[in-house]
Amino acid sequence: MNTSRRTFLNSLTAVSAAACTQHVVLSAEPLGVDRTTAPISGTDPLAQKKVLFFSCKYGMIKDQGLEKRLELSRTAGYDGVDFDDAASVTPDELRRAVESTGVFVHNVINHAHWKQRLTSPDKKERETAVSNLKHCMEVSHAAGGSAVLIVLGRATDGPDAGKRAREEIQQLLPVAAKLGQRILIENVWNEMFYDANGPRNQSAQPFADYIDSFQSPWVGAYFDLGNHARYGDVATWVRQLGPRIVKLDIKGYSNEKADLSGVRKGFVDITDGDIDWGSVRDALREIQFTGWVAAEVGGGDLSRLQNVLKQMKQALLG
Repeated sequence: MNTSRRTFLNSLTAVSAAACTQHVVLSAEPLGVDRTTAPISGTDPLAQKKVLFFSCKYGMIKDQGLEKRLELSRTAGYDGVDFDDAASVTPDELRRAVESTGVFVHNVINHAHWKQRLTSPDKKERETAVSNLKHCMEVSHAAGGSAVLIVLGRATDGPDAGKRAREEIQQLLPVAAKLGQRILIENVWNEMFYDANGPRNQSAQPFADYIDSFQSPWVGAYFDLGNHARYGDVATWVRQLGPRIVKLDIKGYSNEKADLSGVRKGFVDITDGDIDWGSVRDALREIQFTGWVAAEVGGGDLSRLQNVLKQMKQALLG
């Protein structure tokens, strides 16, 4: 990755964090976490200053109504929400909810990327996938967010699957630039950029090369720290992806609970399982990651959400 692209990516991360802080200052009610306080815990350098912003998926919040669910995330102590129900709202509806609650929505997740895939050999299906992605960018922009998470599709769509997805995303790069929305590709179990029957020491380089193939600062990685613990060392993948990582998902992974067929993937609560979170913290420091981390585990009521946040901090702050 050349120096100019790296510098641009880092500047966008800084702008996103600054926008979040400005939004909180201007809101009627502050978020539950005071960004000016002393370290959260321990002596880990990540805990010495606010470089990580913690969020949960909107779908994890068990309450009734858009505003109430957003408010519950704040009560639980999160810095913001990663919105995974874009099909249920218009851009104006989410904007009004954010304005009325003062809760920051930093990202929107594409709502139908598994069903209507950018990799599909069906042209009409790809057109719908592009339309969905554009809607998500508009929703995120209206809410004050900075990016959209996208699953490309499936390798089973054929040998040209990645090429088709790249061509469709390239159509939307001018829209991404206009709205200030990063298109962030998540690493998932879709048999793309890894060998589903391969060893446990695979490299993230194929994923990195695909992101680089766009030659655009508007495309990056929404890296899930738990998704490929079965196939490679998490800390090594963090280092290999480096500044391509714009945002993080987090979950735990247990080899004991998984099977080789992939029917049981072995996902568990964040601090359960086999991931060496100390090595992950070291890798995040080395790549100088700053930005948003979203929990992607089973949700629930206030108590459950608070416990998930506690686990996130334990894993990433030590």
